[in-house]
Amino acid sequence: MAMQRLQVYVLLILSLALTCAATTYVVGGNSGWDISTDLDTWATGKTFFVGDVLVFQFSSSEALDEVTKENYDKCNTTNVLRSYTNGNTTITLSKPGTMYFISGNKLYCLGGMKLQVDVENNQAYSPANPPQPASGATLPVQPSTKTNVPTSSGVVHGGYWDSTLMSVSLGFMATVLWGLVQIDMNIYYLR
Repeated sequence: MAMQRLQVYVLLILSLALTCAATTYVVGGNSGWDISTDLDTWATGKTFFVGDVLVFQFSSSEALDEVTKENYDKCNTTNVLRSYTNGNTTITLSKPGTMYFISGNKLYCLGGMKLQVDVENNQAYSPANPPQPASGATLPVQPSTKTNVPTSSGVVHGGYWDSTLMSVSLGFMATVLWGLVQIDMNIYYLR
């Protein structure tokens, strides 16, 4: 009976590990938040969940604005929800729904430097505990350029395929572990 409880606990822990992983996205990939980046193409195929993190890299002479849908459609940079001007901005997606980001430069926004992010609910994530950087990981103090992409000891995931691969791998490991425990139990009872 104790062995069966252990099996249940191990499977429970593994299933929690599958649902608690947040993904960090560098917006625009290697090009960053830049007028030359095709942000629509970059966002295509990505599924964003509550708890995921968006890292915007841009010059400190630029601004990133979070806006309403109406202001997103019109590239209105005067009535913003939040404005970020520090060059490297990390935003944790804390609630489901659609978020809209535009360049603080209206001409850049009209040129396509804007991003719509549809955030899906993730029941396992608690917004009270946003993901923390890995120990020793820091963002650069100086704003990045297109050739200065920060590195850290943390992992930056590529989105859907990385999380799917992790889910399949953990599922496989759970199945193997379950099988080994079953074999061990059979050997124990055959003695």
